[in-house]
Amino acid sequence: MDRKLLVTGLSGFVGTQLRASQPSGWRLMELPRLDLRDPGALDGYLADGPPDAVIHLAGQTFVPQAFKDPAGTLQVNVLGTLNLLESLKRCGFSGAFLYVSSGDVYGQVSEAQLPITEEQMPRPRNPYGVSKVSAELLCQQWSFTESWRMMVARPFNHVGTGQKADFVLPAVARQVARIRRGLQAPRIEVGDIDVSRDFLDVRDVLAAYFALLEHGRSGEVYNVCSGQEYRVRDLIERMVRLAEVELEICQDPQRLRRAEQRRVCGSHAKLRQETGWAPEISMERTLRDILADWDVRVLQE
Repeated sequence: MDRKLLVTGLSGFVGTQLRASQPSGWRLMELPRLDLRDPGALDGYLADGPPDAVIHLAGQTFVPQAFKDPAGTLQVNVLGTLNLLESLKRCGFSGAFLYVSSGDVYGQVSEAQLPITEEQMPRPRNPYGVSKVSAELLCQQWSFTESWRMMVARPFNHVGTGQKADFVLPAVARQVARIRRGLQAPRIEVGDIDVSRDFLDVRDVLAAYFALLEHGRSGEVYNVCSGQEYRVRDLIERMVRLAEVELEICQDPQRLRRAEQRRVCGSHAKLRQETGWAPEISMERTLRDILADWDVRVLQE
């Protein structure tokens, strides 16, 4: 019999992918739209019995908004998490709980400290990162006082189909698709692309989350990353070659905000050793899928 899985934030990028993937062995509980800042928001919904596991994806994730409204970000990401935990306790939950944090909690890391491991002390540089570390500590405290299995995931940059063009790779894929369709001149506008990041396909991210539900150790934190360092310029050039288009790459001064963190690479050794998980989706497949996705989406704009 399929186990019941409660996922918050199903309308987001990762949540949408999770819903579409229909994970084997799990029955996704349909969560109504509600505000976790309301302490009792979930109580009525959980009156029929607790889920077997929870993946907590929901939150305020936009860093500029966190600077604009730090109090609101803390309310959503910390108090919202507390309200979720208390609702689950009231309904008798005793299963596995995965809190999805962010690799952003590490803040600025020197190149000498790469790849980033879970032993690296969090040093968040924005209110969003502060809120995620605070919620992590809250979940770890509950792992000491409750009988639940409570794990924390720290995903690094993840990419895939359906992602908004606010992020660099989908933004480039959108422009490439528009060029292929004759909707814009053969030039793409980019910001600072001479940085490196640790990109992981969203399908591998989800596989990691389910591996943690099954095998993660309670109270532990796990990096979810590819373990590879990709220079953004190289990925853009690979995408252009895959699309078989001739174009000019132009730096847009308005997008050109020099990143404080020039290089990012994480270690997934702990996750791999404790769950058996490993990335399976190649970067070429990821880029091809993103290009194919935007080839359709630009016609719907």
